Amino acid sequence: MNTKPELLKSILTCPHCQASEVISIEVGSSYHLYRCHSCSTILKPKSGDCCILCSFANRDCSSSEQNLAD
Repeated sequence: MNTKPELLKSILTCPHCQASEVISIEVGSSYHLYRCHSCSTILKPKSGDCCILCSFANRDCSSSEQNLAD
């Protein structure tokens, strides 16, 4: 049986150009680097955050798992 990973959508906003992009997040995953499709800036997590989702998205990686369980 082929099961697809559970995906959730998140809105990522670039802190440099303010461009927003909807990205699909695999539940339980995190992103440590991401290139903005608008200005090509490489986004890295802010100090104290585990990934770019926690720093720049409307949903962080830990809340992705919690929202799925709700």
